[in-house]
Amino acid sequence: MVRVSDVQVITSREVPLGGPRAMTVRRTLPQRARSLIGAWCFADHYGPDDVSLTGGMDVPPHPHTGLQTVSWLFSGEIEHRDTTGAQEIVRPGELNLMTGGSGVAHSEVSTSDCGTLHGVQLWTVLPEATRHGPREFVHHVPEALHLDGAVARVLVGTLAGHTSPVPTHTPLLGAELVLDPHAQLELDADTEFEHGVLVDEGPVVLERIELARAELGYVPPGRHRLTLTNPGDRAARVMLLGGEPFGEPVVMWWNFIGRTHEEIAGYREEWEAGSERFGQVEGYRGDVQRLPAPPMPTVKLKPRLAPPGPGDPSAWG
Repeated sequence: MVRVSDVQVITSREVPLGGPRAMTVRRTLPQRARSLIGAWCFADHYGPDDVSLTGGMDVPPHPHTGLQTVSWLFSGEIEHRDTTGAQEIVRPGELNLMTGGSGVAHSEVSTSDCGTLHGVQLWTVLPEATRHGPREFVHHVPEALHLDGAVARVLVGTLAGHTSPVPTHTPLLGAELVLDPHAQLELDADTEFEHGVLVDEGPVVLERIELARAELGYVPPGRHRLTLTNPGDRAARVMLLGGEPFGEPVVMWWNFIGRTHEEIAGYREEWEAGSERFGQVEGYRGDVQRLPAPPMPTVKLKPRLAPPGPGDPSAWG
């Protein structure tokens, strides 16, 4: 059983996405209240946006290190190009997972057939053992799992007896859940995992705590079961994220993840110099061929760990 005090509610903040068409996204991770859920270190929620009015998404080639990007759409289309050589159209219900490793670059542009753009962009941090590995790209279409009162699609990890074939570098869970009106869904949970529920269409009740659209509910490890309820007359949709707490300190800045300030500064310098660490994105048709990095902060970047959860005694004074 989850105590109500164990559920931490994280409210999103609006952030302009970089690029010539600066779309606004709602960011729940990272925040001061919580940096990580397992290895999930970044969560942007955007749309629904009518691209004929907003201009859609146009993010020029930009770099990443030490992480994986997870692209998932509810509606619309995005053209993805990266320096693994991948060129893929991201569509609803299809997972695009890109591993940055020691360095990758990619572009993201909503297509002319996009219509309404609506989805999430997620990152996971890579552990020390594999963070300097090769860049990779995986495209996967998860099957729809019909549960009692809900439909699930498992992006990564295992849920309700179904395991995604997509490899991860740490124990993780990522899934889309669509709850029927007035449905209550009980899910067996890995007791070693902490979990987060990001609401796309709601409200949704996590245990006895109601979460509004774009809010994220966090539950610490030690729970055998999670209960989600849709109190409304329409279907509700959430992203369920989980994983074993990530015990390594990390430094996150701009699009880079490393372990020290000096490492991040070196990545920035290499990107600005056009280093082959990141490769060249072929076929991007925008005016800005490389998204410039912002200046480094004037204070030294410090490593951070995820804070203890609200149900962890170490979180109590």
